[in-house]
Amino acid sequence: MQPATAQGPSSAARTARRLAPRSRVTIGILCVLLGPAALGAEPSTARAIDALMHPYQGEVPGASVLVLRQGRAVFRRAYGLADLERHVRASPATNYRLASMTKQFTAAAILMLAAEHRLSLDDPVRRWLPSLPAAVDRVTIRQLLSHTGGLIDYEDLIPPGTSRPLHDSDVLHLLEAQPHTYFEPGTRYRYSDTGYSLLSLIVARASGTDFASFLRTRLFIPLGMRGSVAYEAGRSVVGNRAYGYSQVRSAEGGTSWQRTDQSLTSAVLGDGGVYSSVEDLAKWDAALYGGGPLDRGSLQLAMSAATATDDPNVAYGFGWRLTGQTVWHSGETLGFRNVIIRYPRHHFTVIVLTNRNDPEPYSLALAIAKLFIPDADATRASQVVVGPDSGARPLPPASR
Repeated sequence: MQPATAQGPSSAARTARRLAPRSRVTIGILCVLLGPAALGAEPSTARAIDALMHPYQGEVPGASVLVLRQGRAVFRRAYGLADLERHVRASPATNYRLASMTKQFTAAAILMLAAEHRLSLDDPVRRWLPSLPAAVDRVTIRQLLSHTGGLIDYEDLIPPGTSRPLHDSDVLHLLEAQPHTYFEPGTRYRYSDTGYSLLSLIVARASGTDFASFLRTRLFIPLGMRGSVAYEAGRSVVGNRAYGYSQVRSAEGGTSWQRTDQSLTSAVLGDGGVYSSVEDLAKWDAALYGGGPLDRGSLQLAMSAATATDDPNVAYGFGWRLTGQTVWHSGETLGFRNVIIRYPRHHFTVIVLTNRNDPEPYSLALAIAKLFIPDADATRASQVVVGPDSGARPLPPASR
C-alpha cells in the first residue's frame, strides 16, 4: 500500500470516510432494534419501566417515554396506538398535543423578546392589548407569566351553545367585557390559561409575526424540533400525529375508547396548542442547560420560583413548576395527559406523553425516575391536575 501524500488522503482513509456515515446509521438502527437497554438502561430497569407502562400496551391509546441522563437517551420507547381507528402504533417520533406543557414555550418566547428589549416583563398588559378593560390596568406581563394576574378564566366565559373552536383573539374579546378580576393583581396565585393565551398575542404584537411562526422560526427550527408545531387547523399540519381518546362506560357497564381529540379550546395556542414528540423534547431539554435560544438570565428567570402556589410543595416560575429538586410541568386536556420532570442537579429528565384522558402520568414519571435516582420522589406535588383545561368541553360532533 502506498503511503498517503501531502496532496490528499490515502484510499483507505477515503474509504473510511465513506463508510463512517453508514456505520453511524447502522449503529442508530441497532439501538432501535436492540431496545432501551442498548441505550444505557440496565435490562432490569428497562423491564421495570415496561411493567409500569403495562396499561398503555396493546390495542389502546398509547404513550411515548423518554429518559435522559447527562444529555443521552438511556431509555426511549413507545407503547400502544397513536390512532386507534387506523391502528397506527405510537413511536418516539409521535407528536402529542402538549396541552399546558405548551406554557414553557410561551414563556420562553416572552423571555426572548424581553432579552432583546422588545418588551419589558413589567410592562402593563394593556400597553400591548389596549382593548382590555380598565380592571386590568395594573396587571403586568410578569404577573401573567406567574399566574398572579387574577384574570377571569376564559373557559367560564364561553357562551352556551358555542360550536366553533375558540382562538386566542376570541379569548381577548371575551376578556374585554369583564369589569373585574378575581383579586388585586400580584396578591395571589390562581392558575390561568387566560394569562398565557394573552401572552401569545403579546408575542405576536411585540415580534411583528404571529405566535405560531415565532415559535417555529425562533425555537423549533433552530433547535431541530422539526416535528413540533403550534397547530392551526387549515394552516399547519401535525405529522406523526397522535389523536386523543377518553374511556367511556356503556349502559351495560363495559368500557370503550372514544376519540375526544379536539375541544372548544383546542385552537387556543398560548396556553396549550403545541404538538411535539419525546424526540423533539429531548432537543428542547438540552437547550435548557444553555447554548440555545434562551440566554442564561432568561433560563434562570424561567426556572426560579416567582410565586408560591396553592400546593405547599409547588412554586411557580415562568412556565415551569418547582418541587423539591425538580423543575416540571404537566399538560392535561381532553384526550391527552403529559408531563416533563427535570432534575437539573442530576442532569436527568423523564418525559411521558400520552393520548388518553386518564390517568395523569406525573406519578408514573416519578416512579420511572426513582429507578435511577432513589430519592426522586422525596418531595412531590400533592395535586397535579390544575386549572380548567382538564375539563375542556368537547366539540359538538358536527364541528369535529
